Amino acid sequence: MDVQTLSPEVIQDTISPPTPSSAIAVDLIDSTFGTTCIDLISSSLDSSVLAFSDEWFAPASNLTNPKPPIRRPGVFVPTGAWYDGWETRRHNPEPYDWVIIKLGVASGKVKGIEVDTAFFDGNHAEAVEVQGCFEVGEDADTQVVKKDYTGWKQVLGHRGCGASRRQAWKADDERELTHVRLCMFPDGGIARFRLYGQVVPVFPTSIEQEIELSSALMGGMVLSASEEHFGSSKSNLLLSGRGVDMGGGWETRRSRSPGHVDWVIVKLGARGRVKRLIVDTAFYRGNYPQAMKIEALEDGEGSPDPEDSRWKEILGIQRLGPDKEHEYAASNLSNVEGAAYTHLKMTIVPDGGVKRFRVFGERL
Repeated sequence: MDVQTLSPEVIQDTISPPTPSSAIAVDLIDSTFGTTCIDLISSSLDSSVLAFSDEWFAPASNLTNPKPPIRRPGVFVPTGAWYDGWETRRHNPEPYDWVIIKLGVASGKVKGIEVDTAFFDGNHAEAVEVQGCFEVGEDADTQVVKKDYTGWKQVLGHRGCGASRRQAWKADDERELTHVRLCMFPDGGIARFRLYGQVVPVFPTSIEQEIELSSALMGGMVLSASEEHFGSSKSNLLLSGRGVDMGGGWETRRSRSPGHVDWVIVKLGARGRVKRLIVDTAFYRGNYPQAMKIEALEDGEGSPDPEDSRWKEILGIQRLGPDKEHEYAASNLSNVEGAAYTHLKMTIVPDGGVKRFRVFGERL
């Protein structure tokens, strides 16, 4: 049996309004949410579009694509010009178009919202509102898409969009959500919709059961990295599965100086005892690191300094190979017996690409 971590406010189905949201300058969006939140509705987390009012010109599923929107001028499809986003038909008889999305995690607390109308100019959404709900059970998805469903609560009030514009707002909301509804007034197009927040995981009843402590689904987060030059996000390291190509991992630039290393720091979803590790170089065949090592930190806070003297080595230098899952059992590890860690640091030598970094163990 699984146990859902719930706040008293959710159990009582609070109807108190969310904390007022504030706009964020476009050049501060990534830094504001990049080290404290994940995109709770990213398609890379297996979120799902459950229903929508219309998607005549471009599918609603584009909204949750983790990659930046692109433009293909002069490209046409049977319904008209090709757009990388969600676009509905003109002259909507209703006040707004809408799309309902199930979060890619068990539930989450929203800390920010991003709406990007990139390349929609003259056909962009005029305004948006965002609503959320907490609904669990076997028929949850069926319930939230019903026209008479009354569980929606405001997350972001009415906000103007503008043409080809990336915008974001803080929304420090302590309510836990499982589904979100984006309302687009009155119709038009939106390229991307991001719901930045923190995961509220479902942990096994027994603390002795092994779980993937680092998984994004369990609340794991990549806090910092030496770099991510090729546009491959460091957060990819904690996703499920092995991806479909080289684009879904973390890759650094070629180093030219002797002794160079790259590193990444991960905060575990729960403090725990480390039992085994996996470093996966899937699809990296001519650009994988030569080697790597793993260090851990007990009771770390915030975003630890990579040079902090408290880091303890739990796995010494290990050579890596191409396109392979490298697994390290407890017998390969040191400084883990009786120890509990909150953060891990992977150092790669000298550079290259890693698809996944998985930390398994028992939570405390």
